[in-house]
Formats: sequence, C-alpha cells, structure tokens
Amino acid sequence: MRLILLGPPGAGKGTQAQRLVEKHGIPQLSTGDMLRMAVKEGTEVGLRAKAVMDAGRLVSDEIVNDIVSERIDADDCAKGFILDGYPRTLAQADALDMMLERKGLALDAVIELKVDDDVLVDRISGRYTCAVCGAGYHETNRKPKVDGVCDNCGSTEFKRRPDDNAETLRTRLQAYYKDTSPLIGYYYAKGKLSVVDGMAEIDDVTRQIEDVLVERI
Repeated sequence: MRLILLGPPGAGKGTQAQRLVEKHGIPQLSTGDMLRMAVKEGTEVGLRAKAVMDAGRLVSDEIVNDIVSERIDADDCAKGFILDGYPRTLAQADALDMMLERKGLALDAVIELKVDDDVLVDRISGRYTCAVCGAGYHETNRKPKVDGVCDNCGSTEFKRRPDDNAETLRTRLQAYYKDTSPLIGYYYAKGKLSVVDGMAEIDDVTRQIEDVLVERI
C-alpha cells in the first residue's frame, strides 16, 4: 500500500496518516523526519544534506529525492508507506514516478483532503491547548466547560502554537496553492486521485479514506 496524502496546512493529514499507520502497519514518511534521520545516521546523502544545511542553504530537490529513495528501500517500507509532505512540486512528483518505476513499484492512491479555506483558517487560528496536560480546545467549537479552566486537569494555563494565527496560515495556504496544488491535477490526469471531505468529523474522514483504499487496492 503506497499512498500520498494531499491537502493544505491544517487539513488533518498528520492525524489521518497516524491512523493509517496504526491500522495497516506501514510507516508515515515526512520529508523533515527523513532528512533528520539521514543526517543523524550519517548516510551518504545525509552527509550531503548536512553540508548544505551547515552552509545555510536550502536542501535541493535532488538531495530530497535521494533521501526519499533511500528511505523507501528500508525494510519497514516493504509493505508500503504513506508520503506526507512529499512530493511538494511537479518536479518532485515526476522524480518520484521515475524513482518508483526504477524500483518496480507504483503508487496505489493519492488522496486529497478537500477543505474550505475560510473554515480552515477559523479552525486553526482558534485552537489552543492546556499548558499542563495538552488537552485541546477551540475559541468557538470547543471551549472548556468552565471558562479558563481545563476540563481534564483543572489547570488555568493555556498556550497556542506561534503559527496558529490567521495571518501565518493564509501565508502557508498561499505557498501551498502556488507550489503543491498543481499536484491535484497531475495525479487526476494519471487516474490516481481520490477526494475526501476533509471538513467532516475525524472519524468520518477516516472512513472515507478506508473506502478509497478498498476501491483502489
């Protein structure tokens, strides 16, 4: 089972990927994690990436593609994998296709989590967590039962992620639609794309994804 999850920041890709990991026993491969692992393990491509980062430069597509290729060859990917955050561009998508073809592999499905941008901005910018136990809340959708008091542990301390604000999210959405959203048309043309309602409840999104997998695999 080889999958790509597509969707803008905050669409829930990470949550759904983790559920797929737990149910199907295949790893979630994120670009950042793969890069850090390659550098930590001192692989040939990891050393190339480290040299670039130490010089304060961005890691090239060539290095990222090589890191993905190396990671896919690992034993835990024998039954498949979930790509989250890669490919980000059409150039990376082309490289992935050629990489998989060389390995005698192919993608089974590309699943887009379709969301409403305005609702997404409200959902993300309104969320916060308990600073003690990590319980999640939202300014409009899920307030504590007692204002200012965590339902779970009774703490009165809360925090927000620095990037959980409307301005930052809109900037990230702009980057997504510029660089990554063309992949939707790319994979649609290849007959790989399936779309699920990313605005549904988390369990409903999970069921939609499983329906896609039953249909395609």
